[in-house]
Amino acid sequence: MARGAELFVVCKNCQSEVSPYVTECPYCGHRVRKRAPKIERGGGRRGAGPKLGRRSGQKMPRLSRLRRDEIPGLRADPTMRPWATIILVAASFGVYLAAAANLFDPFRLILQGINEPSWRIFTAPFVHYSGGTSIFAGGAYGFATMLAVGAFGWLLERRHGAWVPVVVYLVAGAGGFLVAALVDPHTPAAGANGLALGLLCCWAVPDLLAWRRGEDWEGDLLGTAVMAAVLLALPLGVDLASPYAGLAGGLAGLAVGYPLARLSER
Repeated sequence: MARGAELFVVCKNCQSEVSPYVTECPYCGHRVRKRAPKIERGGGRRGAGPKLGRRSGQKMPRLSRLRRDEIPGLRADPTMRPWATIILVAASFGVYLAAAANLFDPFRLILQGINEPSWRIFTAPFVHYSGGTSIFAGGAYGFATMLAVGAFGWLLERRHGAWVPVVVYLVAGAGGFLVAALVDPHTPAAGANGLALGLLCCWAVPDLLAWRRGEDWEGDLLGTAVMAAVLLALPLGVDLASPYAGLAGGLAGLAVGYPLARLSER
């Protein structure tokens, strides 16, 4: 049984503080110890484990402290699959494959002007098509954006939960196309460059704040900056990639990530 100050143990692989009553780290899956310690019951005997509930008067195991960037009351479960991110990526590739098989016309889903149906701002992020002949033509546009959506969406779900990628999709993905329709109402636009930049910027906010304060940060800001530069440059080679949607999506991601970072520091 853990005694004294052993209220948690540190995983040697990811340096997370975990409960001393587990054998594997719930954050990275690394084995912490071969077998969990036995827990003493009220009568002094050693049993298989603690009873659930409080009527017996038995002390329950202490939970580990919050990890970095976790918000009290909104703790994410890193062991669960990132369903929100999976749905976003699967929807994009599903639309691309269906359009390639000539099952429907993808231009019915893209944003073609301010006078078009308003629901197209929600479908345009899932349509990836390029009419040009650049290296970004065709599926390469979707691959570049979905790579960022999958990576940073998954990281955000591990940190905060599935609700954050959904919010970023609404304010950065759909909101970015709303801005594009208002600024440039006569140019068709589609693709997830705004959504990808929103997720990237939302995830990078805690590291940017730590960098500004001169503290250590966990992420790779240099690699993140390179990926952001690629996403910002997509409109140079892809006709339907709107620079306004990309810039608006990045700013929306910062607007979502800043309060989350501040709440996590409390």
